[in-house]
Amino acid sequence: MSRIDSPWPAKLARPAIRALANAGIAHLEQLTLRSETELLALHGMGPKALDLLRQELSERGLSFRET
Repeated sequence: MSRIDSPWPAKLARPAIRALANAGIAHLEQLTLRSETELLALHGMGPKALDLLRQELSERGLSFRET
C-alpha cells in the first residue's frame, strides 16, 4: 500500500505505521478498540504519533477506547 492509499495521517511516521500493522491494525476505526496506553506500548509508537491519531479520530467523531 502506498502512502497515497494509506488510511493513516500523512505525517504519521513509518515506525508508527509498522507498529500498527504488526499489531494487526489496518484501519483507523480499529483504533477505537484500543486504549492510548495499549498503543503507546507498541514498539515504534510515540506521543507524537498518538497525537496525530487522536486528532484524526476526533475529526471523525471517534476516540480511543477508555481504559
